[in-house]
Amino acid sequence: MKALVVTDKHKMELQDIPKPEIKPGKVLIKVAYCGICGSDLPRYFEGGVHAFPQVLGHEFSGTVEAIGEGVSTISVGEKVAVAPLVPCGTCENCQKGEPAMCTQYSFIGSREQGAMAEYVVVPEKNCVKVPDTLSLKEAALLEPLTVAIHGIERVRVPAGAEVLVLGAGTIGLLTVLALRAIGVGKITVVDLNDKKLTLAKKIGADEAVNPIAVKLEDYYQKNPLPEVTIETAGSSITQKQAVEFVAKRGKVVYVGTSTRDVVFDPETFEKILRGELEVTGSWMSYSAPFPGYEWETGLRYMSTGEIDVKPLITETFKLEDVAIPFDKMIEKNSAAVKLLYAIDEEK
Repeated sequence: MKALVVTDKHKMELQDIPKPEIKPGKVLIKVAYCGICGSDLPRYFEGGVHAFPQVLGHEFSGTVEAIGEGVSTISVGEKVAVAPLVPCGTCENCQKGEPAMCTQYSFIGSREQGAMAEYVVVPEKNCVKVPDTLSLKEAALLEPLTVAIHGIERVRVPAGAEVLVLGAGTIGLLTVLALRAIGVGKITVVDLNDKKLTLAKKIGADEAVNPIAVKLEDYYQKNPLPEVTIETAGSSITQKQAVEFVAKRGKVVYVGTSTRDVVFDPETFEKILRGELEVTGSWMSYSAPFPGYEWETGLRYMSTGEIDVKPLITETFKLEDVAIPFDKMIEKNSAAVKLLYAIDEEK
């Protein structure tokens, strides 16, 4: 089968590799669409994989091609999206119903073969059936949508609350969609990319702020501080701003992954104390029973039209395009949000 294989730092090849074998309890998926996640970028550009060679891809949808012995809940021909976390099921955290906290997990697309390939084998329990009202193209965005939903639920956003979203990448924009779906109040989005801010307004943000044009200090001199701030950019600057720009007794949730040291000066750190802020992190998108309510909720939102992810799908590519979409993802002021490999396009 064809697969994109990362063979070294900043080196990806289209190879013909063996089709994965089905084992008991596993399902063979014919991949329809696979998205590129921000976490895939360092895996390719910096060689940040557990081992070479590695097939990336954990945001995907497809059709069940075959099932292994003992599989009873999934049938051949069904459309599915796939939860990429493979928890061990036996550690203390798994036993407590906290699969995201598993200490011995595997992960499709980083610790085992991913979906930037024609076929991938996954555990039966990781398959989420896609209703006929939802296209497989849209279903490929279920995994990042569940990350946004999980982040929001970590702080139980009050109905009608004003919310600040720092970052207008895929997760930031999906957070806007999810916030609008649950009925919050004013949503303000901050990013340096005007193209993505325009999209944020289009899909439901009330205000879009580019801090190069308008300093957040000045913006919040004229506007009330939000009750909730959600940091999705993973920038050391926005991670500090998350605490700086939230109301007293407000809530802050960190979703974006750090890439540099985060330094809080004493005055900023004291805002946590003096404001009695509720500060928490959000890791992946899983709960019990696995894969969790986030996946059911995301599917329902998309299949009913309460959340429309189509505006976020910027462009599709073939496996033969190899690393072209990866390069597009890092272009300065790029309009790219979610780029997909269309591997077996839905007719």
